[in-house]
Amino acid sequence: MATFVLIHGAGDAGWYWHLVEAELRARRFDTVAPDLPCDDDTAGLADYADAVAAAVGGRTDLIVVGQSLGGFTAPLVSERVTGAVTLIVLVAPMIPAPGEAPADYWANTGWDREERKQHDDLFYQDVAPELAAEAWKRGRDQSEARLREPSPLKAWPDVPTRVLACRDDRLLPVGFVRRVARERLGITPDEIDGGHTPALSRPRELADRLEGYADER
Repeated sequence: MATFVLIHGAGDAGWYWHLVEAELRARRFDTVAPDLPCDDDTAGLADYADAVAAAVGGRTDLIVVGQSLGGFTAPLVSERVTGAVTLIVLVAPMIPAPGEAPADYWANTGWDREERKQHDDLFYQDVAPELAAEAWKRGRDQSEARLREPSPLKAWPDVPTRVLACRDDRLLPVGFVRRVARERLGITPDEIDGGHTPALSRPRELADRLEGYADER
């Protein structure tokens, strides 16, 4: 069976994926959900990818899933574990261009020009309150010290890629993700109900989608 390599977003931890991991393991998939060194001022995207590759170890038949800022790390993992990645899935993602610094993403994609409503909660509006509180507790400060450095990504990997947008996402609205996925990857995203953190609000539905992608490979 395939191994799902689950990459969290900015200022988060591998714990974000724990409900999805339980679902996938019940379906006999292996999972890896490492903590990235996102609170370390000395760590950049290459270090994030190295942390994921170290957690993967010698596993093969990998499905790499990147959430939000994890979209910048996901394609780099494919370079670290040559030939082992069979699918990349981007969930509620930032979708990097080669050489793009994460800090430049917002202006480069026109995110700051998108029309959208103002909300106090951009992340957990549809997550159970006690689970959202735990997520805030486990969150870490995202270091921005090296987010202005160009990504080491030279070109998108020659690996099948899927994009899954969240219909109620307040941070990365579905229309915005549709446009960027089309412009940068030539992909029309699939869609799922929920806000920016579906691994907490809809873990079973997200696991269903990931299992479906595994079966379609």
